[in-house]
Amino acid sequence: MSGRITQATVRALDWIAQKTLPPDSSPAHQQTGRRGEEEAYFYLRRLGYIMVARNFRSARRKGEIDLIGWNKDVLCFIEVKTRTTRDVKPAEAAVDRRKRHELIAVAREYLRHLPPSCQWRFDVLSVYYKEHSSPPQFELFQNVLPLA
Repeated sequence: MSGRITQATVRALDWIAQKTLPPDSSPAHQQTGRRGEEEAYFYLRRLGYIMVARNFRSARRKGEIDLIGWNKDVLCFIEVKTRTTRDVKPAEAAVDRRKRHELIAVAREYLRHLPPSCQWRFDVLSVYYKEHSSPPQFELFQNVLPLA
């Protein structure tokens, strides 16, 4: 219940910001991506994930991990891919070789601060919007990258 109250509060604050602040001049695909990451955060919380970081970056490595959260006793590094169509290729296909390399490097930096016995994995969450006002559809792919 508290997750829904938090999500409603965030949406209300976003609405107020939209009405009072200058318009967001970032490209539409970046706005869609930010919206998808926010929806993904709340979706994963509803699934029981305990979120511990958003947009984690390391000063020593290139790249960013969108979300980090615990799913039971496993630490999950989650890449969120948001799309408005499935026509070209699935969103999860955008996690290519270069992106996987970046994710693994940044995850290793995060893991340096945890005990070596910590269990972890990579997940990819695809977020699809049919229309701007409709609720998104989610596809969660767990344990998608090698742990090496």
